[in-house]
Amino acid sequence: MTTINTRSAGTLGEALRTGRMNRRAWTVTIMLVLFQIVAFADKAVLGLVAYQAIPDLGISTVQFGLIGSAFFFLYAIGSVLIGLAAGRTSIKWVIFAMGVAWAVLQFPMLFGGGAAVLLVSRILLGGAEGPATAVSLSSAHSWFKPAERVLPSNLIAIGSTLGPVLAAPFLAFVISYFGWRWAFGALGVLGLAWVLVWWKLGADGPFAGKAGKAVADALGDAEGAPADRDGADPAASAADERARRYELQQPVPWRAILLSASFLIAVFAGFTNFWTQGFLTTWSPKYLAGAVSLPPEMVALFTTFPWIFGALALLGLGFLGRSLMRRGHSVRVSIAVPFGACLALAGLSFLMLPATSGASSVLLLTIAAGCSVIYPMAPSAMAYAVGAKQRPVLMAVLGGVASVGAIVSPTAVGMFMEQAGYRTPAPGTKDTAQMIANMTAGVNQSFAIAGILLLLAGILSILFLNPDRTGERLQRRFAGTKDAAVQDPAG
Repeated sequence: MTTINTRSAGTLGEALRTGRMNRRAWTVTIMLVLFQIVAFADKAVLGLVAYQAIPDLGISTVQFGLIGSAFFFLYAIGSVLIGLAAGRTSIKWVIFAMGVAWAVLQFPMLFGGGAAVLLVSRILLGGAEGPATAVSLSSAHSWFKPAERVLPSNLIAIGSTLGPVLAAPFLAFVISYFGWRWAFGALGVLGLAWVLVWWKLGADGPFAGKAGKAVADALGDAEGAPADRDGADPAASAADERARRYELQQPVPWRAILLSASFLIAVFAGFTNFWTQGFLTTWSPKYLAGAVSLPPEMVALFTTFPWIFGALALLGLGFLGRSLMRRGHSVRVSIAVPFGACLALAGLSFLMLPATSGASSVLLLTIAAGCSVIYPMAPSAMAYAVGAKQRPVLMAVLGGVASVGAIVSPTAVGMFMEQAGYRTPAPGTKDTAQMIANMTAGVNQSFAIAGILLLLAGILSILFLNPDRTGERLQRRFAGTKDAAVQDPAG
């Protein structure tokens, strides 16, 4: 194996061995967490302004649901196109351009835009935000060795859950004192502030795929090749060798990747996650205010519960995954199986929700939705099935296709509500008891569908989501490499 002198100052191997890269890596990771917070605050704002915006704009619940779905109309296209760009150029500047677009697209509603302007701005914003998770994970992966990527990946995913948590009370305050239009304006200002800091601190890491084989060789030399370490821990040696092989994977045909069982299962699992996100960001506040009878000042607080629960789940799963990967376990065991178990729990909780009310409903919704907003674990797992050059595109395509769930969900829930007899109250009036009962019936129907989908996705993920085996099979078939990935001994 070609090696790099890790004792020489300034080399990649020396940086890996001494940990001097660590501070910069975690600085970039923190910025990416904030990036995700901004992205998901942008998604959550629509649900928070629903009560004021629907009557002010003179639209129905189905029309408002359509606007909620519109955010995802260009999500898939944007994911693929920007993902391709991230695979060919600096991820730092791709993220910079996305951040600028997000901020600018908030201001039309601040300056008096109507329903049509809201629809168009949400469509464009969704196209610009589509690959946010994929490029964030790609950027973080470029700074960490393979066995260390699970924790920063899940921290970035936690940023997705913290967006609504932090946005809800802040935007509720803004809406209360300045009006619902300023909720969009405040997000635009925060987005511009983030862009300025990223321009100064953002950067691509050494595993971005630019250095090719030399990066993987430096990794193996910095870790200490298993054959060179007398008395080394066998588990640590296996983890080191696995890490080197992940980085040595050669490009393979996209058709083979996208039609693999692991990718298709990851897409289906992601679809169920996006279905839940579509409900949470569009209808959850209205459901809590009507069906659960929470006072307006408490809705913003209770809206955050599923996201907080999801953040805690991701944090725990991140530490678990890192520990398992360090001990030489496969990606399937470390990421895919815990991911699937959470989805199954979410599905069971959604199925039980219609039989509950009051505090029990809040508890089950918290568990169900919290366990189903961990989508970034799916692309994080699949990233190990390909080499560095194909990772940004693979994760972006996965997110883009899976986002169809969020396109369908808001409109579907609105239709279920109308079919159950719910009608939007006139401006200045409140829902009657009968209308609240009709709304609850419609939402409960969507809970049943979400529960079935999540339970099925969880079972399939536990049994068949195996990026290690997928990577090995693709390398053997197309790259002529017999040992390009480490097969999961359990699978």
